[in-house]
Amino acid sequence: MQRRTLLGTAAALTMLATGALAQSDGPLKVGFVYVGPVGDGGWTYEHDQARQAVEAEFGDKVETMYQESVPEGADAERVLTQMALSGAKLIFTTSFGYMDPTVNVAAKFPDVKFEHATGYKRADNIGTYSARFYEGRAIQGHIAGKLTKTNKVGYIGSFPIPEVIRGINSAYIHAKKANPDVTFNVVWAYTWFDPAKEADAATALIEQGNDVILQHTDSTAPQAAAEKAGNVYTFGQASDMAEYKPAPRVSSIIDNWAPYYIERVAAVMDGTWESDDTWGGIDSGMVGIGEITDAVPADVKAEALALKDRIASGEYHPFTGPLKKQDGSDWLAEGETADDGTLLGMDFYVEGLTGEIPN
Repeated sequence: MQRRTLLGTAAALTMLATGALAQSDGPLKVGFVYVGPVGDGGWTYEHDQARQAVEAEFGDKVETMYQESVPEGADAERVLTQMALSGAKLIFTTSFGYMDPTVNVAAKFPDVKFEHATGYKRADNIGTYSARFYEGRAIQGHIAGKLTKTNKVGYIGSFPIPEVIRGINSAYIHAKKANPDVTFNVVWAYTWFDPAKEADAATALIEQGNDVILQHTDSTAPQAAAEKAGNVYTFGQASDMAEYKPAPRVSSIIDNWAPYYIERVAAVMDGTWESDDTWGGIDSGMVGIGEITDAVPADVKAEALALKDRIASGEYHPFTGPLKKQDGSDWLAEGETADDGTLLGMDFYVEGLTGEIPN
C-alpha cells in the first residue's frame, strides 16, 4: 500500500500563487457525503471541519456542498448522482457503507473524481483513503489497562468490519500488556451514530462493572453516560470530545482529514489527480492523540506518550508478535509484524478476547 506524504498548507498556497492550480469555468465544485450529522461531535464533525478547511485554503476557487445523515445504501447512490449532476467534479464519500454506491455512480460519471473513506474498491476515477486508527487504539488500550480498577473494560463497536475489529484487537493487546488481569466486554451497537443506542450500550457496560469505556461510535452519548455514572473513564472517538475533559474523557483519537482533502482538491485543480490508496497514521498527522488529562497518573501518561512516539517513528508496530488468534492458533511469531493486507481484511479476534464476531 502506498503511503502518501500529505501536502502542507504552505505548498498548496505556493502552487496557487504560481498559477499551478489555475482552472477555467469558475470554482471547482467539491461534494461531501456524511453518514451522520455535522454536529455529531465525532466522525462527521471532523470531516466537516476538513471541508471548511478546504474552503479556507482555496477561497473562491472552490465551492463545496455537503449532505449529512445519508443512509448507507440506495439513498447514498441518489445523493451522489445528484451531486454529480449539480456539477461536482470531486466527491468525498465518508463512510464504509458508501463503497458500492460510490462504485456504481462513478461508473456513470467518468469525468468526476471520487474519494471513498475506509473502503477498498478503486477505479480510474475512484481513490480510497483511511487512517490507521488502530495506532491510536493501542495508546488508548494502554491507558485503559492502567486505569481500570475492576479489570473490566467495555468496548462499544459499531459494525463488525475490519476497521472496528482492528481497533478492538489493538486496544485489547495493549491493555493486556499494561494489565495482565484485564478483560474486554464488547457490545455491538450496529450504528455509527445513534445517541440513544450508544447511551444504552454504555450504561449496560457500566452496570456490568466496566469502569473504562472505549467506543467506535460517533456521538458523545457514552461520555455523558459515564459522567452521570461517575468513576468511569472514557476516550474521545474521532474528535476530541473536549467538553468532557478532564474526566470522564481522559484522552482521544482525533481524525485530521484537512491536509488530505486540501491535497486532493489541489490535485484535481492542477490535473495531477490519480486513483490511489492512502492509509495515514500518527506519523503523517492523520491520526492525532488528544490531550491526556491529569486524571491519568503522570507515569501512565508518560508511558502512553512514549508509545505514541515509538509508533510514529516506526520503531514499534501495534501488531507485533508473538500473537495468537482467539482459537489459539499461531498468527505472528516473536518480532513479526502484521502486513497491511491482513490488517485490511481482519476478521478475527486475538487470543484472550471472548465472544464471537457477528456475521
